[in-house]
Amino acid sequence: MQQILAFVEQEQLGPGDHLPAERELADQLGVSRATLAQALVALEVLGVIDVKHGTGAVLVYRPSIATVLRELHEHKNRLPEIVEARSTLEVKLASLAAERRTEDDIKRINEALEVMAQEIADGDRGEKGDELFHEAITGAAKSSVLQKLMTFISEMVLETRLESLGQPGRPERSLESHRKITEAIIAGDSRAAATAMQEHIELVSDVALLKDNQ
Repeated sequence: MQQILAFVEQEQLGPGDHLPAERELADQLGVSRATLAQALVALEVLGVIDVKHGTGAVLVYRPSIATVLRELHEHKNRLPEIVEARSTLEVKLASLAAERRTEDDIKRINEALEVMAQEIADGDRGEKGDELFHEAITGAAKSSVLQKLMTFISEMVLETRLESLGQPGRPERSLESHRKITEAIIAGDSRAAATAMQEHIELVSDVALLKDNQ
């Protein structure tokens, strides 16, 4: 991350400017593409860059290295608590969804799976489909209080979504995990839905940034 920011300073890049393609930037910085990809994900989570499929990384603003490192430290400390909150809320939501879902709910859940599958097939990470899936599960649970709590932590959940789907091979595994949750909900099996959601939360919490802390 420090090297990327130093590159931004050196090239005098400003908001709206594109960073070089990953392969080119990795060569210039002398790092592997995997290492670069993780650093770019972290910068995206912190809002320094915006990454869109087909256009690459675009600089949102040019911060100081000290500011980014401080924000990264805060983000790293916050991640376990976000995962804890998701586990507490979304496992219960999945269980309730299995008990209360309607045909319209099932339709929305399946449509979200299709969106995510198409995004992945197009070479993207499936962020929108992932968001739609969890929103559909929350809606199917028919709990206004839990829905408000999920809305309250939505910005923090976005951090874990970007962090998780930025891991190599994670979008495909996450989609498969979503399908397992869906099967349990369609079957009306609240226990299986809760178990599948807990396994999903454990999957998405397996991120490089937290491994570095172990």
